[in-house]
Amino acid sequence: MRNVILGVFAIGVLCGFGISPKSIRKIQNESRLEIVTKEERISEQIVAIKSMLKSNPKFNNEIVFLLDMKIMSGKNRFFVYDLIHDKIIDQGLVAHGLGSGMFSDLKFSNENNSYCTSLGKYYIGKSYFGEFGKAYKLHGLESTNSNAFSRNIVLHQYDKVPYEEQNAYICNSLGCPMVNQVYYSRIQKLIDNSKSNILLDIYY
Repeated sequence: MRNVILGVFAIGVLCGFGISPKSIRKIQNESRLEIVTKEERISEQIVAIKSMLKSNPKFNNEIVFLLDMKIMSGKNRFFVYDLIHDKIIDQGLVAHGLGSGMFSDLKFSNENNSYCTSLGKYYIGKSYFGEFGKAYKLHGLESTNSNAFSRNIVLHQYDKVPYEEQNAYICNSLGCPMVNQVYYSRIQKLIDNSKSNILLDIYY
């Protein structure tokens, strides 16, 4: 609450200096982003996911994978969420597309050869063996990620992705969510043991 009051006060001061309404709205949005926590962002996504699952019983309704792109790549931001008990049951580092950038103001694209991460909900499809070993095809469910399959966006492991959190940014992919081998082994068991397709939600 203190942060909110300070933010409102600061915006009032800026108005007095003749700052444009557009600039003020930008400041308001940035202030909100600082206030909204990881847990609050997860809660927002879970509400939408549970609503979606009610009308899509073919997907796994017990667990979902979440990828919070607001969190820097050196920190845990790939979450395994238990929809039954409403809690995170596992988490790890994940690399994103190099086309999206590395610092603040990331960009996202659904276009071929953009090497960007695409936001939106996916379902995890069949596995195959490729350059990075066993990987899983991703199928986009929204207009923002509808080209995922044709772009060869997959969930895979990579030995250069660290296991432990760090303060520095980690490596990038060509658009795929790419995780550490140890963490991947745990995710792989969940996918392979699931009787229905698991959802992956990438949000910002």
